[in-house]
Order: sequence, then C-alpha cells, then structure tokens
Amino acid sequence: MDFCLVTRPASAKMQVMKRLEATVYGRVQGVSFRHYTQIQAKALGLTGWVANQHDGTVYVVAEGPADQLDQFFRWLHRGSPYARVERVTPNWLAATQEFTHFSIHWFSR
Repeated sequence: MDFCLVTRPASAKMQVMKRLEATVYGRVQGVSFRHYTQIQAKALGLTGWVANQHDGTVYVVAEGPADQLDQFFRWLHRGSPYARVERVTPNWLAATQEFTHFSIHWFSR
C-alpha cells in the first residue's frame, strides 16, 4: 500500500476566525449603509447581518477570518458614499459560526 503524505507549506498560516459586533454612529440610516455593508461583507467572505436600530445607529454582527474582519472594521469607519460615520464601537468575540451568509435586517432583534 502506497502512502502520500500531504503537508502544509511553512508559509501557510491558520485562519483565525473572529466575530465582530459593532454599533455604528452618525448619519448611517437612509444612506444605503446596510446595502453597502452587505456588499463589503460578501466581498470579504464574511457572514452575519446588519440592522438599523431605533436610536438611529446601525448594528453589525460579522464573522470570518481575522484579517478580513479587520479590513471590514476599517471599512465601517467610512461606510456608504453618503454616510457620515462619527464612530464605531466594536466588541471582538470568538466566532460562533452560526451564519451561512450575510443578510440585512430591518431592525435588530
């Protein structure tokens, strides 16, 4: 019986999965912020959801590889073309891997 040993190159690194729960403050409702957030999340291969809040903020839950999630967090500070982001308050957690895609909710649950 022949065996083939497959090894990972030393340069390959493990993808650390993280979860970001963030509140985005500023002019972020009525400016397609959720739509652009979904596009950005999908482009980065993230899963989760985004929703408007009754207080005028937007709440985001996203999971994925740490590097892509960091890029996404930086993007949240810019947002959609017509948004004016004042600040983003993050909460970094371990990924739960409960999502299969990134969706838009009307208001968070």
